[in-house]
Amino acid sequence: MQEKLSSLTKHHKLNPPSHSFYPTLLIIFLCLPMEGLRFRAYQLVFAFFIPILIGFAAPAVSAADNGGVIDETAARCNVDLSTFIPLPYSDTSNMFCRSVWNTYVLQYSQSKDNVVTILLSAVYTTGWVGMAFSKDGKMLNSSAMVGWISKEGQPYIKQYYLHGLEQSEVIPDKGDLQLTNVPAFVALHGATIYLAFQLKFAAGLARQPILLAFGSRYPTKHHHLYQHDDKTTILFDFSAGSVSVSAAPDKIGQRKRTHGVLGIIAWGLFLPYGAIAARYFKHHDPLWFYLHVGIQFLGFILGLAGIVLGVSLYNKIHAHFPTHRGIGIFVLVLSVLQILAFFVRPDKDGKIRRYWNWYHHWLGRIALLFGNVNIVLGIRIGGAGNEWKAGYGFLLGTVLIAAIVLEVLSRMRGSSPEKSQKTNDAIARPAFQNEHA
Repeated sequence: MQEKLSSLTKHHKLNPPSHSFYPTLLIIFLCLPMEGLRFRAYQLVFAFFIPILIGFAAPAVSAADNGGVIDETAARCNVDLSTFIPLPYSDTSNMFCRSVWNTYVLQYSQSKDNVVTILLSAVYTTGWVGMAFSKDGKMLNSSAMVGWISKEGQPYIKQYYLHGLEQSEVIPDKGDLQLTNVPAFVALHGATIYLAFQLKFAAGLARQPILLAFGSRYPTKHHHLYQHDDKTTILFDFSAGSVSVSAAPDKIGQRKRTHGVLGIIAWGLFLPYGAIAARYFKHHDPLWFYLHVGIQFLGFILGLAGIVLGVSLYNKIHAHFPTHRGIGIFVLVLSVLQILAFFVRPDKDGKIRRYWNWYHHWLGRIALLFGNVNIVLGIRIGGAGNEWKAGYGFLLGTVLIAAIVLEVLSRMRGSSPEKSQKTNDAIARPAFQNEHA
């Protein structure tokens, strides 16, 4: 029993550790008394880079825990199904068997008249398990087969049409999948759920985008689904004639996650903190300048990498999200203009320096605003789970807390007339301003 519980814990949803202590540490560390430039530099390094270490720690732990999943789930291909699953699904003699994602195993066969028999299995505790067929690798407008065992032990398997991202737009008993006369079937055997169904296609099924997902909450009494806890997209080759030529899951899902991570780190972490360095640390000259330029340049590179990956995804799956793509292009143009402005920066005493400051200041603010708007759009479009929302909210919270604390400290330093004038001059300058000669 203990071994089974360990397996369930290992193979089901892995929740990242809580890091709610970070904002408190950040405030305490930034408020420590300054004892020279070197100590203050240590404070800034802590404030800027600890969130990155925290962000990368959880995926590393998750990857280590998931090692060996494929080997363990592959043994499911040899299970005798005849005792709890009816024919034709229990006859796996002509089926191919693949471990496709986490604990998901896909067994399938395809006949000459284009009938595909599918048996999907996964480790199960509560909630629902689903498999969707997509035209472009996206959830929207795809059709899914979803199964679950109710609290009362009643099995359910239904087709859903994924018309939108809201619960009401995931419509039960609708979809484009043509089921055969053989009834679909769902069964729970030990800690594993099995979804079995037959589909008829107009032509032979070959490379097909497949979405796999699960949710830990039971559907409503009207069979509406709650949001998934996790999902992935694979490109599966149903035309494989042997085990050796079957297609492994492609990198679409991983590319989407990487695209999102790069965008969040660039526009939700580096670039805001680079702006904070320029606004609140001008009294540490020239440290603020090198921090500002270095952090902004790194943020630009990460953001550019995210955009390049987004273009690659668009060319591969042709996802149609014009608003998200348009804002991304707009933000890229603003970022390039900021880089160019750095190289044509006039002297401090130049007559046009004031106008350059206004330009640099407001262009940076607009870029940050639209960059973060696009992050929210991306999270919504991708149907990301609560972990993504919490992670982005956490980063945004650290930025806001750091800005508030530093704003208060800067005003406290401006208590005397001389310091007050100096502080006001610094605050009046742009967040992205580079005034180091």
